[in-house]
Amino acid sequence: MLLTAWWPTLIILGIAAAVDIRSQRIPNWLVFPSLFAGLAFSLFSHGPVNFRQSIAGVAVGLTVAGVLCWLRGMGMGDLKLCAAIGAWIGPDQMVIALVATGIVGGFMALLWAAWHRSLRECLDGTGELLSSWRTGLRPHSTIVLDNPAKLRMPYAPAIALGTIFSFFTY
Repeated sequence: MLLTAWWPTLIILGIAAAVDIRSQRIPNWLVFPSLFAGLAFSLFSHGPVNFRQSIAGVAVGLTVAGVLCWLRGMGMGDLKLCAAIGAWIGPDQMVIALVATGIVGGFMALLWAAWHRSLRECLDGTGELLSSWRTGLRPHSTIVLDNPAKLRMPYAPAIALGTIFSFFTY
């Protein structure tokens, strides 16, 4: 699935990143057709074995991004984008893409916070968030995506860079 997924994935990620940067949203008109196209392409061009791989890729994307979404640290558009990308690249490459996305996203968050002159607040919030999880993994009371007082960063560019990285390492 690696070579056949390159161009559709690159196009999906490019559009998602551009729209997310501009509007801080990832539209359903992009992710749902991409998800279904990835599943259909997998089934009709590679058969049931790769279709199962495609479904597993969706499951990996939904599981990992779903936890972050449940913790209110990632938006639903990011979750749906991860599912759509998982349909195209399968579970093994999706794991690599998500790890790379986390690393890239961390660096981007530091740069984003520095650019917006809130690096100290970002680092303090990260420490507070991590220490609050010692008592159990649950959403923080104030360090969440839907808090209008907190700085928000479009995450589709991190997903795009992490996924592109996965094509070169998988």
